[in-house]
Amino acid sequence: MSQLTDILLLRAGYASTLVLVGSTLLGIAAGVVGVLALLRQRSLLADALAHATLPGLAAAFITAAALGIDGHALPVLLGGATLAGLLALSAVKLLQASPRITPDAALASVLASFFGAGVVLMTVVQNLDTGGQAGLERFIYGQAAAMQSHDVYIAALCSIVACALCLLLLKELRLVTFDPSFGRAIGRPISMLDALVLVLVLAVTVAGLQMVGLIMVVALQIVPAAAARFWTNRLGTMLVISGSIGGLSCAVGAAISASIPKAPTGAVIVLVAGVAFTISMLAAPRRGLLATALRRAGASLRISRAHALRSALERSEETGTPLHSPELLASPHTGGLQRFSLTCAGLLRRGALTDAGIAQARAATRAHRLWEQYLVARALHDPSHADLIADLVEHAATEADVQDLERELALPHAGTLPQSTHPLHAQQTGGST
Repeated sequence: MSQLTDILLLRAGYASTLVLVGSTLLGIAAGVVGVLALLRQRSLLADALAHATLPGLAAAFITAAALGIDGHALPVLLGGATLAGLLALSAVKLLQASPRITPDAALASVLASFFGAGVVLMTVVQNLDTGGQAGLERFIYGQAAAMQSHDVYIAALCSIVACALCLLLLKELRLVTFDPSFGRAIGRPISMLDALVLVLVLAVTVAGLQMVGLIMVVALQIVPAAAARFWTNRLGTMLVISGSIGGLSCAVGAAISASIPKAPTGAVIVLVAGVAFTISMLAAPRRGLLATALRRAGASLRISRAHALRSALERSEETGTPLHSPELLASPHTGGLQRFSLTCAGLLRRGALTDAGIAQARAATRAHRLWEQYLVARALHDPSHADLIADLVEHAATEADVQDLERELALPHAGTLPQSTHPLHAQQTGGST
């Protein structure tokens, strides 16, 4: 733990600091660009571009060796990867323009074809006099420990350019992301903006090859963006959250990898990003699974209470029993969970409805019967079916909706309890209560 702390605080030496800073900067850039790819439904395109860089790497090395140039030079290899990515991008766009080829088929075809060509070229590299695969395998799985100062400069450049463009073109990016048709109608260069997004995706993909490898670089872009999607609906906020998750995931992953012998940095970074995604999926306040489960449980209890209150009031009308009588909510008329929920809500005390419970019972019954009358009078539903349909819509209606129903039906004495559209015993045996 102390070693991990030293690495995170940049006290573990020059090499560890270099890897940590470079990884963090690239993670920020990947998180920001990944939002644009995710919202534009270009996640698989990033994967296709990543796999398409393999033949570019191998071809660049072979060409450099034939020309007597050092094929291990990073600018040579990244230049070849970039050219292969641009060629793959052009192939995808060309195939997607055909009405006979679906977008996913175009992506799958380009990914498989380019990756297959890359495997063949890697075999050619294997047989060259340079020996082995000349270190190119580090671009497949990633080797962040081999990062040097110029790699950090590339990561910093990607991060600065990506963040600056998103800040300067935020309004235009909103258009190209959510409503490109409107953007074209008002004269915005949507095609150029879309091309810019694709170029940013390609740039981050190429820059991340050495750190996480071409197999996992797509996760560095998409996982932080998908995690940020749980927390907000606003593009600007999502860019900040995704960039932060990407940067922190890379920093923590690089630190953990450096503190554990032989732990692959790229894989650890992706695992940390996966943990951040899992936490977001579970704990996000609005879209998280826990919040969604709590909302559904709360809505179920609220509906159950409304049904129990309406059942008690209708039973009181049918039998003439006072609403304060405990027998209206006694078992078997009302379940134990319903009585417990009513008691916790302050609507039931010692088995009898409180004043607040009676008021809510009248409100729930009134809303239900207003919907029944509306369905019968305006939608011409059969009275025997109106009860069930009213059950499906009344709990989603607001007080303003109920007031609109009162005005629409022109009922006298607003606030009074309307009559049911059918006998109460038929309503109760229908299962609505």
